[in-house]
Amino acid sequence: MRLVLDTDVIVAALRSPTGASAALLEAALDGKVILVANVALVLEYEATCSRAEHRAAAGLTASEVATFVDAVAALVEPVQSHFVWRPQLKDPADEMVLEAAVNGRAEAIITFNRRDFGNIPARFGVEVALPKDALQKVST
Repeated sequence: MRLVLDTDVIVAALRSPTGASAALLEAALDGKVILVANVALVLEYEATCSRAEHRAAAGLTASEVATFVDAVAALVEPVQSHFVWRPQLKDPADEMVLEAAVNGRAEAIITFNRRDFGNIPARFGVEVALPKDALQKVST
């Protein structure tokens, strides 16, 4: 299963290492799923995870957060965005997530903000799911 993890899922994994979001990273580490992302999305992972409030909530130093993001980036299959279909979504920041999913031939975008994506990803054959739902599919 090929997945794109929205930034909110990466932050959840950072802040809660025993939750479904972190379990998806473990599934990628175990080769049960393939994570795909483009450079812009990985840079957003880094910028968002590095925020003081996320570091504090996770109880990690800046160096530890950088190590976490580097580990996530190492798990990701890089995707080049050859086509840009913008604008498709209400939030311009979500466009890079959709582009990574389409160009990376992902089956799903995993996010806590399903409403932000609406039915647009379905036009490209991409499902939008919560981490717990994706984890359930991976586990079966």
